[in-house]
Amino acid sequence: MHSFTSAALLLIVSSVHTVMAATAFPPGVIATGTQGPTNPPQPTLGTAINQTSMARLLSVNSVDDFCIFAPPVLTNVSDSETYEVAWCTKQRNNARLIPDGTLTGVSFLKTDAYVQVYGYGDFTKLNIPYGDYGGELDPHGQFGAGNPIGGNVTSNITGSDQNFAEWILYIDYNQFCLRACTNANSTYSAAAMCWHELDLMGCEFVMPGNYNFNGTFETCDADVAYPPGWYPTATVSGTTLFSTFAQYFTGVGTDGVPYTVGTTVTPSAPYMTPSSSNCVTTSSVGNGVALAQLGVTGSGSGATGSIPKATGTAGGSSGSSTSPSSTSQNSAAVSTSQMDVVVGLIAVLSGMGAVALFH
Repeated sequence: MHSFTSAALLLIVSSVHTVMAATAFPPGVIATGTQGPTNPPQPTLGTAINQTSMARLLSVNSVDDFCIFAPPVLTNVSDSETYEVAWCTKQRNNARLIPDGTLTGVSFLKTDAYVQVYGYGDFTKLNIPYGDYGGELDPHGQFGAGNPIGGNVTSNITGSDQNFAEWILYIDYNQFCLRACTNANSTYSAAAMCWHELDLMGCEFVMPGNYNFNGTFETCDADVAYPPGWYPTATVSGTTLFSTFAQYFTGVGTDGVPYTVGTTVTPSAPYMTPSSSNCVTTSSVGNGVALAQLGVTGSGSGATGSIPKATGTAGGSSGSSTSPSSTSQNSAAVSTSQMDVVVGLIAVLSGMGAVALFH
């Protein structure tokens, strides 16, 4: 692994320690506005079990206290991005509870610029169809109101619960990665550190780290990665210059004129993989709630076969040129009932009420 030695990147370390001692965060780090109509007014531990909840408030606090977004009913991620719901390892935030046995490995990273949790498991138990290569969720979304609409993320990693404006989550049927950007400086904004326009690249590119931990539950300190898609090119008068990778796509504008965005040459890897240290393992992550109490039977609502051991290449990484969203639409049959459609519609409409979302 490359060590985190760039003079430019070291700027963030010194500035962050100064910020941590202050009461204010840099601009763009802390979210403003309401929590949204589906969510409790603040992150709350010990809420009642509700496996039909439509709450969309994630907390990312530790290896055994975090939440992720997943569909409320059996649906491909690409089709449910606007109305996915919160699933948590503990009873919190009025969210659904992740059934024990779902997670097979989790790594929780604490850095000076972001907190990152990523892991492996059988997410058919969270209504993701077997074989669905998933998609990306973030506070922006195609309508500018977030994917999911009204979805928010908090963390107490800085000492108290804070609502963070920028976050990004990739999830598929057997892997996820989630980053909440908790600080910034004049070079690296929270928006850059949680850049949300590289959905084809997958977890290992956008959120680099050690992905060879399946079967282990660990908490580590880690160096800060460069923002997704940033590559240092030169240093001039002590300032690092960068080139940036933009994901390639074409389309047709509202005026009927074709346009192209991004570059045709896709990098095979991020510039560097940050090193981690001070890792502490725990035996497992669970809540001790019986599956029957959660209404879970068998191997999960979306399972159609055994889950292979994850290798860290899901979610569009490994240089795949196929969009996770496009792949997921063809990778698994979705048996969505009329009631499922109604639930999804209600979720979208309720989310539309969140006028002042966290941006």
